[in-house]
Amino acid sequence: MEIWTLLFFIPACFALNMAPGPNNLLSMNNARCYGFKSALIAGLGRITAFSAMIALAASGLAVVLYASETLFFTIKLLGAAYLLWIAFNLWRSTASPVTDIDTTQNRFGLAKQELMLAIGNPKAILIFTAFFPQFVDVSASVNEQFFVLGCAFLLLELAAISIYAVFGLYLRHWFANPKMAKRFNKACAIFLAMSGANLLFSRQQ
Repeated sequence: MEIWTLLFFIPACFALNMAPGPNNLLSMNNARCYGFKSALIAGLGRITAFSAMIALAASGLAVVLYASETLFFTIKLLGAAYLLWIAFNLWRSTASPVTDIDTTQNRFGLAKQELMLAIGNPKAILIFTAFFPQFVDVSASVNEQFFVLGCAFLLLELAAISIYAVFGLYLRHWFANPKMAKRFNKACAIFLAMSGANLLFSRQQ
């Protein structure tokens, strides 16, 4: 792969990585609640989901998802329901969760939440089926180029997770007050609910 291709790809890709969305919001909130390390470990669940999506896109199996309206709708429905469930629980939260989680089991639960949130949005795979091919030279090895682009995307995604987690740590001091924390939880819940509704009513392209 030509170096100039990566020079064009990286800034455009990082803009996608940094776009505010449910997963980035979750990383920020996890850092606020449980600390930077827990948020970073939880983000590995998202990385796992995106790795699988990249593999699907590279193998062409992503076409199956879009060819099957029933499969697309089922995944979309489950993803929207999961988003709304998280929003509901966050809205009802009355605590100011500034705690430290040291157990692997709890961190695994946070990673699972990130994983489910990522795979529950079938439209996320559009990044890899529509965006990646713009930087692929069909005269060379497509799989090799997808691998390079995929690794670059995942590294940038880790950077985005870290940046949002740092934002969460900063908010940790601002929202130490239980009343302020409750308001922030409700604001996050509204954003997640809106994301879930948007996913639910979106149409297959």
